[in-house]
Amino acid sequence: MSIDELEAEVLKLGPQARARLAARLLDSLESLSIEESEQLWLEEAERRDAAWDASGGTGRPAADVFKDAIARLS
Repeated sequence: MSIDELEAEVLKLGPQARARLAARLLDSLESLSIEESEQLWLEEAERRDAAWDASGGTGRPAADVFKDAIARLS
């Protein structure tokens, strides 16, 4: 079974079962070594960087984002 197939099946579960599974999965990550954890973060950073590059999107300065957020909250 592929990850995509497993994910589709898990999403059919009720909210309580999904929450229980999510908690167990998160707990299982706590036992990773520092090296394993660093490797996972590196892979995630590379995945996000590649997705950003592929999207062709442009960024906005943080100051503009914060200004807009404050304006919406006011």
